Amino acid sequence: MKAVWMTAVGGPEVLQLTEVPEPQIQNPTEVLVRLKAAGVNPIDTKLRKRGTFYPDRLPAILGCDGAGVVQAVGSAVSRFRVGDAVYFCNGGLGSHAGNYAEWAVVDERFAARKPTCLSFVEAAAAPLVLITAWEALYDRGRLQAGQRVLIHAGAGGVGHVAIQLAHLQGAAVCTTVSTPDKATLVRQLGADHVVYYKDMDFVQEVLKWTQGQGVDLAFDTVGGLLLSQSFAAVQIYGDLVTILEPDPATDWKTARLRNQRISFELMLTPMLQGLVEEQQAQAHILEQCARLFERGDLKIHVGRTFSLAEAAQAHRLQETGSMTGKVVLVMD
Repeated sequence: MKAVWMTAVGGPEVLQLTEVPEPQIQNPTEVLVRLKAAGVNPIDTKLRKRGTFYPDRLPAILGCDGAGVVQAVGSAVSRFRVGDAVYFCNGGLGSHAGNYAEWAVVDERFAARKPTCLSFVEAAAAPLVLITAWEALYDRGRLQAGQRVLIHAGAGGVGHVAIQLAHLQGAAVCTTVSTPDKATLVRQLGADHVVYYKDMDFVQEVLKWTQGQGVDLAFDTVGGLLLSQSFAAVQIYGDLVTILEPDPATDWKTARLRNQRISFELMLTPMLQGLVEEQQAQAHILEQCARLFERGDLKIHVGRTFSLAEAAQAHRLQETGSMTGKVVLVMD
């Protein structure tokens, strides 16, 4: 099969399209999937630049997100049959092959049926960002109806999904964007208040929006010093969730004086730690989101697609940090 190998740690040029053996079902609960598309995420570019979690296993196939059609099933598989369309977040961290390829093997417990209303491209764009936003807002942030939430980079991959999930929960949403086009998108997705972070002080804008109190919850999808800067925009006893490692210069004193609760969200933890039940729970999130897609309550925005042979170009675009929505590799 054709696959994109990460041949070494380095720039996008280390991603090489090559022929590799097709994966085989090894365990009775696994399914063999003919991939139609694979999502590209920031974790992919980070692993390419810094090395995978298993640096002794190069070359590696990156890509956590995949969508395709089941072609074969293990002897104990009960949830899927040949011909079923599925989507999932599995592999791509270096321990076993990811989804920048034409075929993939995944345990049936970690996959969900693809929403019929989504194309394979849209479905491949969805899993990692859906799970991340769901866990960050609902599990870590404990977001409730009537609360106010600040979502940074609302037009990005995680951000544009988080806006919709917060809106569905009955929360009021403030989000940051950089351009009028992005502002239009986030308003369409349910944002109540939009801040142009390049031209405005987002803290002051949030305080105006909340009559000086601050939001109940802030969600940092950007990293750097943004977490530290966000403490002042969150109310006393409020919550902050970040998906990035805090900057060494983070001003923890402000958060402590305001008695705020800081949470970390890394949806990759179940895969990294081999936590089967937790990874099954993430597949259940995808099943719940599938129902939201089918009802028209949730949308996924794909900003750009590339062929499998153009994986390096996809990484270059992803690394600009200015993407609206998601980048996806298409196999056909």
